[in-house]
Amino acid sequence: MVLVIDIGNTHMTLGVFSGNDLVCDWRIMTDQHRTADEYGMVFETLFAHKGLRTGDIQGIIISCVVPPLRSVTEQLCVRYFHVQPLFVDHAMDTGITICYEPVSDVGADRIVNAAAAYHTYKQSAVVVDFGTATTFDYITPDGKYVGGVIAPGIAISSEALFRKASKLPRVDFVPPTKVIGGTTVESMQSGIIFGYVSLVDGLVERILAEACTDPVIIATGGLARLIASYTKTINDVDENLTLKGLKILYERTVRR
Repeated sequence: MVLVIDIGNTHMTLGVFSGNDLVCDWRIMTDQHRTADEYGMVFETLFAHKGLRTGDIQGIIISCVVPPLRSVTEQLCVRYFHVQPLFVDHAMDTGITICYEPVSDVGADRIVNAAAAYHTYKQSAVVVDFGTATTFDYITPDGKYVGGVIAPGIAISSEALFRKASKLPRVDFVPPTKVIGGTTVESMQSGIIFGYVSLVDGLVERILAEACTDPVIIATGGLARLIASYTKTINDVDENLTLKGLKILYERTVRR
């Protein structure tokens, strides 16, 4: 079995693959203050709940955009799984060419998403990832990662609205029945949900105009399915695209 870990600024997503099958996955809060032992206890509890053992894991690959957690998770993997993990970075052979300046600035999660899209769909693609930031990444038909767009994430935008506007409440991400909200909550939900729908469609249309190709548009991340259901441009939703990409890169590295 292979353990894949995507460490984001807000959440850490874990998945266990048996062969090509994702047998289980979890999403936990990212906490830079946790030690390797604290994370180890969390992982062991999650594994036990699914009837798995840490000893079942033969390989681990990690994408991490939180530098302080790199050494913590490495200690965790060695101490609790007895496995030296692979870390994704721009120097890894991913099967795609990174055309970005400088290449070291590309986040590991964006590299994984781009590689997953290219190897899975085998055509040009735009990946829209709804994470702490909402990222748009374009991959050409011949596997060149040329860059994309970084926008504030839907959750941090909503939280900023709550914190900076004294009379506005914190609201759930529930789409209202109409755009013109009849209450403050409905008005905020309309702005948050439909505003992001328009942001996604608008940016994707601009990317398509510049790219001059016909890419598949893939949404991933925790809120992907909610937002994608209202867009005109997204073709496919795969919440586990990043986990699948990590497995692809692990297999590619091991084969080499």
